[in-house]
Amino acid sequence: MPMQPEAFFLPFGSAEDGQRYCLLHPTVKGCMTRGLVVYIHPMAEEMNKARRMAALQARTLAQAGYSVLQIDLLGCGDSSGDFGDATWQGWVNDVVMGSQWLREHSNRQGISPHQAPLWLWGLRAGCLLAAEAATRLNEACNFLFWQAPSAGKPLLQQFLRLKVAGDMLSGQSKGVMESMRHQLASGSALEIAGYSLSPELAEGLEQASLLAPTTAGKVQRMEWFELSTREGASLSPVSTKTVAQWQQTGFATRSHIVRGPAFWQTSEIEDAPELIAATVDALTASAT
Repeated sequence: MPMQPEAFFLPFGSAEDGQRYCLLHPTVKGCMTRGLVVYIHPMAEEMNKARRMAALQARTLAQAGYSVLQIDLLGCGDSSGDFGDATWQGWVNDVVMGSQWLREHSNRQGISPHQAPLWLWGLRAGCLLAAEAATRLNEACNFLFWQAPSAGKPLLQQFLRLKVAGDMLSGQSKGVMESMRHQLASGSALEIAGYSLSPELAEGLEQASLLAPTTAGKVQRMEWFELSTREGASLSPVSTKTVAQWQQTGFATRSHIVRGPAFWQTSEIEDAPELIAATVDALTASAT
């Protein structure tokens, strides 16, 4: 029987840093722990749309022998602060701290890093955070990427367009993008679709790139998943180039196209069961 996830608040540094809400999905009782997985969610409304899929995947991985930590980043979900308090580096810090906590928790249970390697599992912007956080961890990481962007700039542009689209409905779209850029450059936050976007978060996202951390001679894995509803779909040239760059850096990479909806942006909450099954298969295969 799957174990119930453990909900708790993880304190971060000083009192001003507040707490981060976490869900720990422990490995099913009696099952050998194959690995540790930290889930890094996407930003803004994409996080809410993806919550169900993340929970379903976390529970399925726990049944397959993986201990999974879901963490709400600063200003997101049930963690301290408002979205407007978030910065890119603050989010990277959250991922680092969550990963370190999960490793320490595993060590206390007598589970060694050799037995249970660390996986950073990102969705959309979470992939960029995972890659950057890995450069600050004191251990090698494997990566599970769902719908990874090669850089953060397109994600920022997509988020800014939400305001452009809203202003178009009111007939005020002219010069909106330029005005938003100027407002951010002047140090002022933007209100977009109910979220306050700080200049620090916007700048960090825009400068982020999905670069592979050094493997230091150790073979690490990267599993790349994309969803499509089209028959015979293939990776885009940008995705193909990014996967190749990771492989050239020394990562053992595999890319997968799975049939399913873009659940992080659909109007209704949707599932992608084939993605859940394929993800478990990929991690299980890498552990053998």
